[in-house]
Amino acid sequence: MDFKLDATDPRGAARAGEITTGHGKILTPVFMPVGTLGSVKGVHQHELRDDIKAQIILGNTYHLYLRPGIEILERAGGLHKFNGWERPILTDSGGFQVFSLSANRKLSEEGAYFRSHIDGSKHLFTPEGVVDIERTIGADIMMALDECPPGDSEYSYARKSLDLTHRWLKRGWKRYKETEGKYGYSQAYFPIVQGCTYPDLRRESANFVAELGADGNAIGGLAVGEPTEVMYDMIEVVNEVLPTDKPRYLMGVGTPANILEAIDRGVDMMDCVMPTRNGRNGMLFTSEGIMNMRNKKWADDFTPIDPNGTSYVDHCYSRAYLRHLFISQELLAMQIASIHNLAFYLWLTGEARRHIIAGDFKAWKTDMVERVTRRL
Repeated sequence: MDFKLDATDPRGAARAGEITTGHGKILTPVFMPVGTLGSVKGVHQHELRDDIKAQIILGNTYHLYLRPGIEILERAGGLHKFNGWERPILTDSGGFQVFSLSANRKLSEEGAYFRSHIDGSKHLFTPEGVVDIERTIGADIMMALDECPPGDSEYSYARKSLDLTHRWLKRGWKRYKETEGKYGYSQAYFPIVQGCTYPDLRRESANFVAELGADGNAIGGLAVGEPTEVMYDMIEVVNEVLPTDKPRYLMGVGTPANILEAIDRGVDMMDCVMPTRNGRNGMLFTSEGIMNMRNKKWADDFTPIDPNGTSYVDHCYSRAYLRHLFISQELLAMQIASIHNLAFYLWLTGEARRHIIAGDFKAWKTDMVERVTRRL
């Protein structure tokens, strides 16, 4: 994997760059739609490619390991062949899913023991085993196994958790260096900075991660219950340490305003389920603010969903029609909303890139944060 910087905002840390993988180029900053089970919910691959213009999507190691299973994916020739997506794929290591299964998992030096949420069967994720699973999935970018502590963790727990994550990372990095991809292209391996909300732990973790010299680095353990301003502070602390010549991936964040603030602090890659999950529940993100499509006020509003045309569906459907679909519980409502929200997120990061290159990102971002946080 290769990364080069095209521009840096003269008034801050925002960057525009290019990541080159075996499945194509990614222009940053970039938002990555989440396709947990090899599918972005409610959205066809051709819509992701041609209408939403997604450059890279995510798959999840935990979920793909359980269904359809690694054997099926290997026989298919990897996830790209299995789901028909020819552009880059990133896989999470499953660490966050293990975190969310706190009642059904146990952490040890060896790894993470957990019970399947599907049938209760017992499984073990080790740092080495996760590398092997991600090799078989065939992701262009693979994430290291880590523990994601809650945002309100006591210092003593955060310290213990970080030490375990670093020991796991050493083992995962060793396995990664000893193995090769199965399908004829290289795979990058991103370590994950942890440390909860404690600046000293975050700095320590960022230094530990940076010393590996991996192709890119990730920031995990944020947006898990801590205040938003604390999240921003932790991003700043970490990005003061992480190398500038490698892409930085902020995991699982967030709202449009979160994304703009993260970009302003030097983040290159982001993902979140919010565009599709909230869209399926009638919440739309637009360049003018946030809309609840079930509100009566949209019943006879025949203007486009977003008058600025941030997605192709804006030219096809009115607010009144989309509200009618939601009120009528038509499945098409969820599909239109998901496509719109994803396209808006991709539009937003694309505009951020354009303004970074133009040199006026700060002023544009300040205006956009105010716009995208409005309730319409």
